Amino acid sequence: MRGRVRIDGKVVKELGTIVADGAEVEVDHKRVMPAKHFTYLLVHKPVAMMTTMRDPEGRRTVAELVPKGTPRVVPVGRLDYDSSGLLLMTDDGDLANRLLHPSYGVEKTYRAVVKGKLLQSDVKKILEGVRTSDVRAAGAKLAVIATRAYNTVVDISLHEGRNRQVRKMFEALGHPVLALERTSFGPLKMGTLPPGLSRVLTEREVSALRAASDPASVED
Repeated sequence: MRGRVRIDGKVVKELGTIVADGAEVEVDHKRVMPAKHFTYLLVHKPVAMMTTMRDPEGRRTVAELVPKGTPRVVPVGRLDYDSSGLLLMTDDGDLANRLLHPSYGVEKTYRAVVKGKLLQSDVKKILEGVRTSDVRAAGAKLAVIATRAYNTVVDISLHEGRNRQVRKMFEALGHPVLALERTSFGPLKMGTLPPGLSRVLTEREVSALRAASDPASVED
């Protein structure tokens, strides 16, 4: 290695030398910072739980769903207190910011149960963009899953993620949301993970998230 690598000022002479935590590594007299290892958790948030790490009113929070010994992670975005489903938690702030930024258009899909029967005119309005006092959802995708006597089950996909957006959209059409669950976030799928549990993302899932929020993938 010709003395190019030093650990705490000492030349490394053997391949495979282990670097202890906190050690200073230099290559060609330039300090090399160790790679940061991030944590990525997929959490199935149940209803009646806050998407925060603590709550001044003493309500349950998603902090209790994080396994003990996990590095400090925070939620990426929010789910309503009365909503359930897929929640990503991480300490990778750069990736989290990209996933939430509107310019990247990372799609989120929800399974909603809405009051009453949706008419074709309602579907058309959602596809064209529903306007409320503070929300206009453009380019939403909608699939009717089931029509029942008193409600309709739909899957709706959005590139935006404003506060209570899905609920406001259907309420504006006269079909209040009775139940709402997020089933996917970009390439991440909820799958069969039960409510109240979490799991670590696979390397493939992390790579897919990075690809979905890659600046190079955003058209000018």
